Amino acid sequence: MTEFIQICVDGLVVGAIYALIALGFSIVYRVTGAISLAQGGFVIVSALAGFTFTETLGMPAIVGLPLAVVLTTIFGTVLGALTFVPALSRLSNSNVLMITVGMLTLLEGLSFIVWGSQPYAPPPFSGQNPISIGSVRIPTQDFWVLATVAVVLAGLWYLIGHTKLGRALRACSENPVAASLVGVDVPRVTVLSFMLATALAAIAGVVVAPTTTLQFDIGRLFTISGFIAVVIGGLSSSTGALVGGLLLGLATQLATAYVSSLFSSAIALLILLGVLVWRPGGLIRSKVVRRLDVRDEKRVQGHLLRFPPRTAIWLSVAGLVIALALPHFITSSGVMSSLTIAAIQFIALIGLDLLMGYCGQVSLGHAGFMAIGGYTAGYLVINYAVHPLLGILAGMGLSLVCALVLAMVTLRLRGLYLALATLAFSLLVDSCAVGFIDITGGPSGLVGVPSFSMAGFDFDTALSMYYLAVGVSVVVLLLLFGGLRSRFGRAIIAIRTDQMAAGALGVNVVRHKLVVFAISAVLASLSGSLYAFSFNFLSPDMVGVNKSFELVSMMVIGGEGTLVGSLFGCILLTLLPTIFQSLAYYKTLASGLLLIVCFLYLPQGIYGAFAERLVRWTSRAKPSGAALDASGRRVA
Repeated sequence: MTEFIQICVDGLVVGAIYALIALGFSIVYRVTGAISLAQGGFVIVSALAGFTFTETLGMPAIVGLPLAVVLTTIFGTVLGALTFVPALSRLSNSNVLMITVGMLTLLEGLSFIVWGSQPYAPPPFSGQNPISIGSVRIPTQDFWVLATVAVVLAGLWYLIGHTKLGRALRACSENPVAASLVGVDVPRVTVLSFMLATALAAIAGVVVAPTTTLQFDIGRLFTISGFIAVVIGGLSSSTGALVGGLLLGLATQLATAYVSSLFSSAIALLILLGVLVWRPGGLIRSKVVRRLDVRDEKRVQGHLLRFPPRTAIWLSVAGLVIALALPHFITSSGVMSSLTIAAIQFIALIGLDLLMGYCGQVSLGHAGFMAIGGYTAGYLVINYAVHPLLGILAGMGLSLVCALVLAMVTLRLRGLYLALATLAFSLLVDSCAVGFIDITGGPSGLVGVPSFSMAGFDFDTALSMYYLAVGVSVVVLLLLFGGLRSRFGRAIIAIRTDQMAAGALGVNVVRHKLVVFAISAVLASLSGSLYAFSFNFLSPDMVGVNKSFELVSMMVIGGEGTLVGSLFGCILLTLLPTIFQSLAYYKTLASGLLLIVCFLYLPQGIYGAFAERLVRWTSRAKPSGAALDASGRRVA
């Protein structure tokens, strides 16, 4: 019994931190209708800043820690005002979510530049010796955590319920349009809500720091924990955020104690998926219902560019010639390996672009299908001497089954909630990759994957794998470009533009979304299998949730809705840091910054901007008496 009480106490302390982060999620969502995944980034920035002020500069904790909270809040508010707030008026909630992924990546990159990759271990506020209450031993830092959360909750209760700002927040939560009509400065309140959420994350950072090991990249873990907590409890409810955080803390601690620490995250994610499917609004619904949020149904801006047939053919031939000839100009083995990695990742990016760029469905979990494909193929080849091609097909088959199951249980989800469900799926696969040691090798990875071979030829060099990936990409692109010109392709583009209108015109929206999701999952699985055969190794870090975020960044930077544009983003984030070694240090920061800039100021991406200008130039180059029809052919 004592052991159980001890576990519950530890769970409540952990849950209190999750609840504090979740409250930030809830406040931003209630005011804006969007989710900010940058919360965990502010947690780690504040924690590391507090460590620097108190341990490195020698400031008293009573001065250094509040200073860290204040500076983090100011920095976060400015960052939110420059990125998050403008995005609300330009983008759908799903794309705003991606902006915050860029913010999180930027914060991780900034933390890496300032504090490096080494771990930090701040001491407790008031000594190392735990306090005994009966037979239960409680570390002194736990009391600081609980006291801080209690004070913050009391402050929030007063602020929201008894102040002018609180009334403005509640008004914007219910109906921002009506709030603006009665004199509420909605943009200002939006910035203040983001500031409040940042402050909560910063406070969580300084109080949780002595209980964990600080590194630049653990902000993502805090983001995930807070996100799971708020979705379980209820996005639109502060009470739900508190309850969800405490339940998550108890669930993970109990799972760690009585099941395995390797599967504690998996259990939490299964709970999350269950809540998303059964009760998307969370366990506790807010009494205040948001009556209007036009961003939930915002139409996709822009259009899909198509080159005239002759131009498209010449560009395709030129691109293929460059792809085939490029390796012969590379003398560095490191650059050649990076080029091979980019070519393999491009296969997954094609499928992701088909899903997001053409069908308008947001996925934050595509690396999960890469993991399924890679681990399945590698395991079968190593343990059962299965032919590599059959291993790849088995991985694609299993990914297809998982995609269909995931799609069927999330069919009624769309937009933001679909993105969250795919993120949960990727996290679940990541957790299983760590937990199933006998199959995946656990955190150490799957070792001893042989090189891919077919028809008596071994693809055991970076050059041979590169040409294999290029060949696969060409075949896939030809099939998809042909399919997109068919009735099916026109249907999914219609879904992207206006889902309700497409359904009214007779398009089977569910079936088309299901097929596109399945195709994208199979391509990701194929990419993951080639990934494993190329490295002769596969680990959770290589195909985890970070890879999912990286794939989305590559696609957005290169250009959505182009199929080939993501190659530019892939090369930019994969090849350039290898060529210019000094850039590798800034890769994470640059990736986040580019993702934000592209969404805000270059929504068509690098390739999209190039294609748009080329289409205009070719149009101007036509004789004055000629015109182009919808297919790009000249008409009299």
